[in-house]
Amino acid sequence: MTIISGQQLDQERALYGLHNAHVHACRFEGPADGESALKECGDLLIDDCDFLLRYPLWHVKRSTLRNCRMTETCRAALWYDDELLIENCDLGGIKALRECRDIRLKGGNANSSEFGWMCRGLTVQDFTLTSEYPFLHTEDAVFTNFRLKGKYSFQYARNLEFRNCYLDTKDAFWHAENITVYDSVVKGEYLAWYSKGLRLVNCKIIGTQPLCYCEDLTLENCEMIDADFAFENCTVNASVKGHIISVKNPTHGCITADSIGEIIWDEHQRPGADCRIISGGVEWKK
Repeated sequence: MTIISGQQLDQERALYGLHNAHVHACRFEGPADGESALKECGDLLIDDCDFLLRYPLWHVKRSTLRNCRMTETCRAALWYDDELLIENCDLGGIKALRECRDIRLKGGNANSSEFGWMCRGLTVQDFTLTSEYPFLHTEDAVFTNFRLKGKYSFQYARNLEFRNCYLDTKDAFWHAENITVYDSVVKGEYLAWYSKGLRLVNCKIIGTQPLCYCEDLTLENCEMIDADFAFENCTVNASVKGHIISVKNPTHGCITADSIGEIIWDEHQRPGADCRIISGGVEWKK
């Protein structure tokens, strides 16, 4: 195995095509300001390195990135990569992860405004992310002990599973499909509008106007805090413990809650709507 240790590298494509190597304690910066340091590489162990230049890891396969740091100047750091373990790393810079396959993020954190777009086969564990648009069009991912501070998260995503997560994010899961969330907190405005096949189990849902225009929505033993005008134009089966401020014009299914402050059926309800609403053991009819 080739060992590259303790070097400062700033040339264009400094380690292009490198395979079967250990890159240790290197720093990718300098006056040459070169891009694409590790492109078309594979079977690497990269540890304790600092990345300050653009596009460092593109088309990298079967590699481990451990205890590394990427600053905000390290733009578009990981694109078109396959089979990577990214462990205890600090990922900065816009567009840090895109169009990658079979990536494991374990430990560490990221601050990247467009993170995880169009990826497939992600495993995210014990990871913290700050991002404005994370995981757009991402598919087939599992998140465990994941903490997110975001805005427009998981839009058009498919086949995701969350366990013991804290998601503080506006407009999460818009147009998303086949999402399951267990034992988590989901906080934000306008949660999951236009989603299909969303299932929340033992979750705390916090925020205004959640879960509208959904198809095949399921809530099992969930809490809803500050939830007003919920379930508008939804096909839903929900069991909610505690109070819902208001429910508006659900379409089909059944909503059961300990209490509901207001049930709104108005002239904008869709034709043929027949959703059952049970509050405090009493079924309310239009």
